[in-house]
Amino acid sequence: MTTHRPWFTAALVVAAGLSVAPMSSTRADEALGGNALPGLCMLSREAVFVQSKVGQAASQHLNQLAAQARTQLESQGKPLQAEVQSFQQKAPSLTDAQRKEQGEALQAKVQAFQQQQAQLGDRVQLTAAKARQTIAQSAEPIVADVYKSHKCGLLLNRDAVLGGNMTHDLTAEVVEGLDRKITTINFSLEPLPQSQPHSSGK
Repeated sequence: MTTHRPWFTAALVVAAGLSVAPMSSTRADEALGGNALPGLCMLSREAVFVQSKVGQAASQHLNQLAAQARTQLESQGKPLQAEVQSFQQKAPSLTDAQRKEQGEALQAKVQAFQQQQAQLGDRVQLTAAKARQTIAQSAEPIVADVYKSHKCGLLLNRDAVLGGNMTHDLTAEVVEGLDRKITTINFSLEPLPQSQPHSSGK
């Protein structure tokens, strides 16, 4: 059975952002107990990403890329801020025509800078999605192997299970297998598609 493979890839890609956070308390309550159901297996797609070495490394790398890009934007924004302050100070001494002309030119610069800021957020999200996809593709054959070794007949999302017997939770084995296979990936901030400069644009 291989129907779980595209599910795993899609699930990791759909998750928003790439930051690593501690696992929440939403995991199924094992205290409920019960008998293990033959062939019924579970996998936490988010835990695979959060707990794996490659997922943690990717998150750290993306945070570094985003911080570098923000620093560059901030350095570009300082001269613009000084220009705005200068205009505000001299505006009372300008004629109406001068004030209008200079104000409109300055407003265009400010809007362009704000668009750059918004585009950075879009680029980070796009990069996160592609990094997750790369990790998911590496995990797919591992999921398949663990699935077969446990003689699973159905794979459920562990994060959606409220409670019960967690005997056939494949998550830890998948994380271990992924750690043996890959520990880091290289990537840069993705450019935005040229046809879509920004989601809030026309």
